Amino acid sequence: MSTIEPVFGIIPTIQNYDWGKKGKDSKVAEFAPGAGICGFTLNQSAPYAELWMGTHVKSPSGVVDRKQNLTQILTENPGFIGDQVSRRFDTTNGNLPFLFKVLAIGKALSIQTHPDKKTSEKLHAEQPAVYTDPNHKPEMALALTDFKALCGFMPITRIVEYVKAVPEFNSLIDSSIVTEFLNCTNLPESEQKAVLKKLFAALMTADVSSIATQLRTLVARYQRGGQKPLEEDVKDLVLTLNEQYPGDVGVFCAFMLNFVRMTPGQAIFLGAGEPHAYVEGDIMECMANSDNVIRAGLTPKPKDIPNLISVLTYTPSDWQKHMVEPVDITPRTRKYDPPIQDFTVLQVKTQKGETETHEAIPGPSIAIATEGSGRVSWSGGELDLQAGSVIFVGAETKIKITAGDSELVVFRAYVTA
Repeated sequence: MSTIEPVFGIIPTIQNYDWGKKGKDSKVAEFAPGAGICGFTLNQSAPYAELWMGTHVKSPSGVVDRKQNLTQILTENPGFIGDQVSRRFDTTNGNLPFLFKVLAIGKALSIQTHPDKKTSEKLHAEQPAVYTDPNHKPEMALALTDFKALCGFMPITRIVEYVKAVPEFNSLIDSSIVTEFLNCTNLPESEQKAVLKKLFAALMTADVSSIATQLRTLVARYQRGGQKPLEEDVKDLVLTLNEQYPGDVGVFCAFMLNFVRMTPGQAIFLGAGEPHAYVEGDIMECMANSDNVIRAGLTPKPKDIPNLISVLTYTPSDWQKHMVEPVDITPRTRKYDPPIQDFTVLQVKTQKGETETHEAIPGPSIAIATEGSGRVSWSGGELDLQAGSVIFVGAETKIKITAGDSELVVFRAYVTA
């Protein structure tokens, strides 16, 4: 077995899901040449949806100048993960606790949620072809460009306003449930959640032909300018979603889920059981090492409405509850630390010729350069960086990140347990 330095280049993989931005408009395609993806040739009509960096069994990263992939290298070199992390997480066979991604979203992803660990284990045992691993999948989305998403249930009072104002929406739900929901605002929180679940379940299981009919009516009303003041904020969203997924029940989720507009540098965290759908934009995404998704709308993929209804938390709130506020730990490094142990993300910005030093971390990390060029160095050597370059940094390794002739931007995901 040949030795390998604790810092080395890795080769991410591309997922060409239908919702991805196409051709050169995609950050994924933009980063692919710098990432060294073998045989990559830009196809301007092809979607480039996700860039995966990690050890997930579905698509583990390669390693520069090695025949082994990242999983195999870490299996041979468990010290790169570190004892502290291996004691807390299952790192068997080189498994990293997190998965790092770039997403380039051209049209909306599905209305979805992610199961907690216990539910993931159950679903994986029952439907391994659909739920491909037994892990949970809390995730954080960090905007690279302007970004839009549906995120968590709105406050109850806001949903009540939409139920009252949008006849096409409330006509899909049994009148007794509508009445119960309209009268729930003064109930205890647990009872409000129960009524919210009834409302959402009634919508998601509504008659398919009725959904299509009411959507046609709603779209026609919006197209002739018949929206009410309350609907102005979601009018364009409804029209866009219906154009992308005609007649889909997920379009009506615009009246139940928070519509979020984020600018570069803002981040949201989505724990288990939080409904969401990414709508448009480019993001860094970090998550526990899982690909488990429970879908219920805005997708051609198989839907699992019963399980989605079952696992949601039904916790209504303003979308700001989901925000991750970054902390500047140095003038050049910003930390995004969600309320879980599985991962943290750093954003590093170094100006021309500047160097940022990161002291050793007692766990593994993966970093990607997203702008500029420069180098990363450690006691045993250095590697050049350009936009798209991805590196692995082993536990207990001090590194220096130095910009070249322009600003260098690097995102680094890590876990320390």
